[in-house]
Amino acid sequence: MYNFDVEKPTSIADAVAALGREEAQPMSGGQTLIPTLKARLAMPSVLVSLRGIDEMQGICTDDQGRLCIGGGTLHAVVAKEAAAQYPALAGLAARIGDPAVRNRGTIGGSVANNDPSACYPSAVLASGATVVTNAREIAADDFFEGMFATALEEGEIVTEVKFPIPEKAHYEKFIQPASRFPLVAVFVAKFGDGVRVAVTGASEDGVFRWTDAEAALSSNFDAGAIEGLTVDGSGMISDLHGSGDYRAHLVGVMTKRAVAALS
Repeated sequence: MYNFDVEKPTSIADAVAALGREEAQPMSGGQTLIPTLKARLAMPSVLVSLRGIDEMQGICTDDQGRLCIGGGTLHAVVAKEAAAQYPALAGLAARIGDPAVRNRGTIGGSVANNDPSACYPSAVLASGATVVTNAREIAADDFFEGMFATALEEGEIVTEVKFPIPEKAHYEKFIQPASRFPLVAVFVAKFGDGVRVAVTGASEDGVFRWTDAEAALSSNFDAGAIEGLTVDGSGMISDLHGSGDYRAHLVGVMTKRAVAALS
């Protein structure tokens, strides 16, 4: 590690002001950032901790029936407190990493970091959620822009995520045992006007919607409806854990399993 200052604001306004300092960087749960600092892949002079901001904590339902989760809410809290309203989302949170990660990591940090193998981005995208920042609201389809890339601007932080609750949904995750990240995972959400399918862990561009599967499942919500559909393996991640073609194959397998779990 190296020397740096730590700011601990207690309000969103104070956090935004602190992030105005030169080379300042926000820190939520720190589950990705701290290892990055240890490896000196990032060397900010100021860390702005978002953990002590009460207005970014907790879960509630708004007047549109959406499940609203504060950006600083821990994975473990989502797993427990979202179970009654959105079981698929709670189930996703309950399987992130291990107990230590779930009791430090936050939904806002995960969404803002947009790791190509993170779990939450698939739920946000499949749910058609809205990402709320200190400055604006961003639709999920406009938020994720590629591997570790989002629509967030400099100094902008995720304060809340608002999830429309589907008629039914399921998250199917093929776990990479060493990291507990998904090798490939699929979140399927069925709404009254159609089905959304989001895939994480597979693509070099990060989380994406499988629109061919969405169209097929919107017409016939049955695992057999996507029989014969394939994803191009050329744009998939290829590493020691699996080739691009293998991950492309798993996209179909995981989608079928998710739909079958809801049938």
